[in-house]
Amino acid sequence: MGDRVEMLSPAWQEEPERSPELVRAEPIGASDRFNAWPSAVRSHRLFGFGLVILAALCWSTAGIFITRAMQGGGVTPLGLAFWRVAVTFACLFVALLMFRRDLLRVVPRDLPWLAGMGALAMGAFQVLWILSVLVNGLSIATVIQCNAPVMVTLLAWVFWREALTWRKWAAIALACVGTILVSGLTSSSDVQISALGLLIALGSALFYAGITLFTKKLSGHYNSWTILMYAFGFAALALLPFQFGRPLPNPAGWQAYASFAALVLIPTIGGYTFYTLGLRHLQASVASITAMAEVPFAAFNGYVFLGERLDALQALGALIVMGGVALLSWQPKRTDER
Repeated sequence: MGDRVEMLSPAWQEEPERSPELVRAEPIGASDRFNAWPSAVRSHRLFGFGLVILAALCWSTAGIFITRAMQGGGVTPLGLAFWRVAVTFACLFVALLMFRRDLLRVVPRDLPWLAGMGALAMGAFQVLWILSVLVNGLSIATVIQCNAPVMVTLLAWVFWREALTWRKWAAIALACVGTILVSGLTSSSDVQISALGLLIALGSALFYAGITLFTKKLSGHYNSWTILMYAFGFAALALLPFQFGRPLPNPAGWQAYASFAALVLIPTIGGYTFYTLGLRHLQASVASITAMAEVPFAAFNGYVFLGERLDALQALGALIVMGGVALLSWQPKRTDER
């Protein structure tokens, strides 16, 4: 949708003059439909922003459910990542098998893209993100993760020629600064990171960017649930070797089971479904930057549900991230910048 918007935008700015004869011959209401076209596209764009922000809101709950699912559950973070994607795949497969079997069919030539999204993006991201947190700590891992929108923006420019506008760069800068403040890095007295830790963190950001790029490639051809089912299936296959020789998890009590079920339904199925739908209406770079709204949402959830307290700089960082999202979503009436 974003590419089409860029191609049509000059026609919005200046309507060519028409002779009186053409005006009289024009069917009633045609001019209104012509003038209403930009409004319709802007409505689709705002709808896309709303879907991506809903996705970010769903993703922001993951920390709550992960924390509660792992309490006394006898499962490692890597094991939880595997069971998360495996159970999500099973739920989507059963749902489509029962209600929409037609959505199970894909063109064979698209299987490499689906496998790449699952194994290289979702699967590898889960592994590298967990390793980054373990090696670097959550603050540094979160800060370096800010590079993902930059990578998406640059790769989308290379593959799809999405314009690099000043608002995109400004939104990226605000998102990065805000995330640094929210992560608490500025309050750390001794921050160290090894070369290996840096490579792991940058790899995590790169594969996270790959989720957006692969989804953008496939979203115009398949239903969102079709894309997600195959992607989570390939992600489960990619993480399966890490489970060899490990015992099955043994959650302690119904609360752990409920938290895991919520983890699958809300941030995983819900979040990725909203995000995939949003990519139908937004450029990949715009959607990736907008998804940074997850940062203040997660900070708020941590404060309310996990007792985590934000200091003044962290609160300021949350506002800065939201400011970047607002800047990106603001669309002047007379501009071809997207």
